[in-house]
Amino acid sequence: MQIKRISGILFLAISFSPCFMKAQDDKPAEPAPETEDAKPADEAAASAKPESLKERISYSYGLMIGGQLKGRGVDIDMDQFLDGFGAGFDGTEPALSEDEVSAAFDENEKAMAEKQAGAGKEFLAENAKKEGVKTTESGLQYLVLTEGPEDGAKPAATDKVKVHYHGTLIDGTVFDSSVERGEPISFPLNGVIPGWTEGVQLMPVGAKYRFFIPYDLAYGERGSPPVIPPYAALIFDVELLGINE
Repeated sequence: MQIKRISGILFLAISFSPCFMKAQDDKPAEPAPETEDAKPADEAAASAKPESLKERISYSYGLMIGGQLKGRGVDIDMDQFLDGFGAGFDGTEPALSEDEVSAAFDENEKAMAEKQAGAGKEFLAENAKKEGVKTTESGLQYLVLTEGPEDGAKPAATDKVKVHYHGTLIDGTVFDSSVERGEPISFPLNGVIPGWTEGVQLMPVGAKYRFFIPYDLAYGERGSPPVIPPYAALIFDVELLGINE
């Protein structure tokens, strides 16, 4: 069933980003008597911290699901989300049939894919016109930031490389950076995304390149939630520090 497939997407993610959400009742709460010690309702709600195990695990599930939905770029109606969540949890009659739920997921996935893929395609088309940017046959784009020695060794796909890197989405959002951590990383070059495998082979040791990677040479249709959306084009600054070290 489609619902089980989506549940897997939500709960199998290995990490999540915070998404703080507050649901409001349909009717406003009765105002509390005004006293010197009284606090506004929204301030009291904001300061309330889950204490019991039930409260903490409830909050944790909400935080995880919210973060994963945000990471996938899903735009939700909070009232409808809570209604659907309640129906699923309580086992009450849902407002949508299984077929309607499946159709909604499929339609949303298609819309998200078109939006994300379109944004990446437009970005890369404009980027290709910039001075110094080169495009390979696969569609990978790169800009040489530091040349490196002319006779410098270049890695093969089967080599293990040591690099510093800084990765962002096309809107500038940083999703990973060995530079910020202050620790370079080593890995087999044929064990990473295709854009890296192709691009780093172009570099001599000591060079620094900026790669602009189409989604099909990156994390593809699935992305890497919650930090990399599906169909996302990526930008990496990569410095090649060594080969087989």
